[in-house]
Amino acid sequence: MELCNCIEPPWPADELLMKYQYISDFFIALAYFSIPLELIYFVKKSAVFPYRWVLVQFGAFIVLCGATHLINLWTFTMHTRTVAVVMTSAKILTAVVSCATALMLVHIIPDLLSVKTRELFLKNKAAELDREMGLIRTQEETGRHVRMLTHEIRSTLDRHTILKTTLVELGRTLGLEECALWMPTRTGLELHLSYTLRHQNPVGFTVPIQLPVINQVFNTSRAVKISPNSPVARLRPAGKYMPGEVVAVRVPLLHLSNFQIHDWPELSTKRYALMVLMLPSDSARQWHVHELELVEVVADQVAVALSHAAILEESMRARDLLMEQNVALDLARREAETAVRARNDFLAVMNHEMRTPMHAIIALSSLLQETELTPEQRLMVETILKSSNILATLINDVLDLSRLEDGSLQLEIGTFSLHSLFREALNLIKPVASVKKLYVTLSLSPDLPEYAVGDEKRLMQVVLNVVGNAVKFTKEVVKDTGSGVNPQDTPKLFMKFVQSQPLAAKNSSGSGLGLAICKRFVNLMEGHIRIESEGLGRGSTAIFIVKLGIPGRSNESKLSFIHKGPGNQVKPNFSGLKVVVADDNSVGRMVTRGLLVHLGCDVLAVTSGDECIRVVTHEHKVVFLDVTMPGTDSFEVAVRIHEKFAKRPDRPIIVALTGNTDRTTKENCLRVGMAGVVLKPVSVDKMRNVLSDLLDHGYLVESQ
Repeated sequence: MELCNCIEPPWPADELLMKYQYISDFFIALAYFSIPLELIYFVKKSAVFPYRWVLVQFGAFIVLCGATHLINLWTFTMHTRTVAVVMTSAKILTAVVSCATALMLVHIIPDLLSVKTRELFLKNKAAELDREMGLIRTQEETGRHVRMLTHEIRSTLDRHTILKTTLVELGRTLGLEECALWMPTRTGLELHLSYTLRHQNPVGFTVPIQLPVINQVFNTSRAVKISPNSPVARLRPAGKYMPGEVVAVRVPLLHLSNFQIHDWPELSTKRYALMVLMLPSDSARQWHVHELELVEVVADQVAVALSHAAILEESMRARDLLMEQNVALDLARREAETAVRARNDFLAVMNHEMRTPMHAIIALSSLLQETELTPEQRLMVETILKSSNILATLINDVLDLSRLEDGSLQLEIGTFSLHSLFREALNLIKPVASVKKLYVTLSLSPDLPEYAVGDEKRLMQVVLNVVGNAVKFTKEVVKDTGSGVNPQDTPKLFMKFVQSQPLAAKNSSGSGLGLAICKRFVNLMEGHIRIESEGLGRGSTAIFIVKLGIPGRSNESKLSFIHKGPGNQVKPNFSGLKVVVADDNSVGRMVTRGLLVHLGCDVLAVTSGDECIRVVTHEHKVVFLDVTMPGTDSFEVAVRIHEKFAKRPDRPIIVALTGNTDRTTKENCLRVGMAGVVLKPVSVDKMRNVLSDLLDHGYLVESQ
């Protein structure tokens, strides 16, 4: 069998190609050997790289690849078997290392990817932190601007300064071309251009408040971008430049309604001002979020500052009004005090001047009554006494009413016999009732205390007034059977100068003051008084209740009361009693002397306090001293009389004789050691009681 030679003859080598392959393998080998050197340097310098052994393995793979290419340089020519063995060994090692590296990368790549993911995450976080830091810096910058603007805005409480400062500071901070403020008119139907940044005196610009753009801004508290061509934004002159962006924000206005002290102002949410802010024209600048927030905050601060300014203005107006009212009230108070002083001075003078002639009339009439008189003369004298007593009562009523109205009248609280008071009132009323042929009785409850604590004089006045009215208007029985009163007219009975019985007024002697004074006395005694009547012609019933105290001991102050009933009194004898009367008024001095002489006294009358001090001796037992003598301090006279007699038994009893009914006079008299106060006018019976008290007790048991 003939063998066929199938091996083709070797392809002739291309010298040029071989040369290029040879050069390429050389540089590949050079590059492969340089890369491990770089990896070794990286591993040496990197102390935290987690895959150093992988780099070593990868470096070995590259070195083997480089060695393979380097050995391959000797295969381009005839080479020995040793070269072929070395070449084969290098390729086998390269294959093993490359497979091991490939298998190792399968496990390493996910870790490397996760590292990459974390790296990207960290980069994103870093970017986010950068953005947040930028936002924080922006907010800090905004806050700084807000604080600066707030300080400038709220450094004054003048609303015009506040608004102008706001526009200027916003324009400077935000670099605005124009900033304007539209304020609502009084009608609330239009907005008026009140303040601008660039124009000093804007006038004549108004827009309807119902414009859609205005409603859009007023319906939100945020800053709103509006069209540069809207009516509220047309503040710049027309030109070829593109207008900048415009935003508008509302400014709440505080509406004060009926502002009063202790009341909060009413905030109307329908009243807003409109602030318009414009960026420079022909500019690519846009509004940023932090700038809009700055505008919103400033608008709120302006609202707060305006509210404070409004409250301050209203407070200033209220203060001015209050000051005017205080000035008027102070003037009225001074005028009232002057009027009260003038009235009191007038009353004091009139009190003294009226009581002096009344003292003469009553004293002389009572003296005349005790003389031998014909029935006709006695009737005349009794009429004079009755009329004089009515006039004296009227004088007392007028003075008491004046003091009641100005609050100067105070109750004279003391312990007194309640039973004796009612019996005395009965004894005083009986003669008047007997003239009208009326029968009057007194019924006291068994549990009524005999003694009480209160103002005996005022209580007696109320009782006498009420019972006197009953007797005055009663025809047949004790119960008032007069003309009666309409129920709706009963409140008027307690008014001044109102007669209780208009139909019988012509037959009565009342002044219309009695019930008015009684009501005030009863009120002072923490009680009340009322009139009950079923109508005209059916009579009336008077009912009053007062609050009295009860003494601590049942026998307290029993010796302080003198029962004045006519049945148990014996007229005392004062013959030889030496008395001094000091009175500057000749009539009063003569009348008082006449009363004392009639009672048997030895009387020395003087006209001044100094004369009284000079003439009084230890033989004089009683000194009647008028405390209203002009040019004389009667209280000083009393002190000097006491000083004149060192021994107390030698001192005369000093009694004040006055027409002044106020408590101060009585307190001053008692303060200087006087034994009591005798109030003019004085009748014979009254003077007799005064002397009896003085001789029995050394002082007046009660004011006479």
